[in-house]
Amino acid sequence: MTTVAINRRSLLAAGGYVLVTGVLTSGVSGLLLPARAAGLAPTETMSGGANNYRKGAPVVERIGKGGFWMSGTVRRAGDGAPLAGQRIQIWAHTVEGQEHEPQSHGATLTDKDGKFRLEMPQIIPVFGQPHGHLAYDSGEFKTVFLRPVMRSAKETSLEAHFVLQPA
Repeated sequence: MTTVAINRRSLLAAGGYVLVTGVLTSGVSGLLLPARAAGLAPTETMSGGANNYRKGAPVVERIGKGGFWMSGTVRRAGDGAPLAGQRIQIWAHTVEGQEHEPQSHGATLTDKDGKFRLEMPQIIPVFGQPHGHLAYDSGEFKTVFLRPVMRSAKETSLEAHFVLQPA
């Protein structure tokens, strides 16, 4: 008969091996590994995201003289499928205007892969934070307002990603 000595080191090594390699059966692994969502959860509206929103801002090629890029993706909640042709409104406090002014607003449409990209003037801090505003507001899905904050006012791009659920 073989005797197996179990000490703290061998127990930790075995546990690490199980977690890394996924050797456990599904019944036991659920006890050790975190639960996985059944699908992609929808994006929640961010606090302050709707500030200075202008319903119906026009689709534009660029806001102002440009120099800063706002980009991201739009996907459907659940299966994560990219959503083409979705209208995303973008506005911010920039070197060319304040976020409540019409010239600081514009919209763009997502491409076939659910991606959007719109050039605008450099975002500058307002109330101490350089940030942008984005909205999905077309009606096919629930409206979502985002207010991503930049780490530094020196950055020349900002990304925001939407996961939408049907209205």
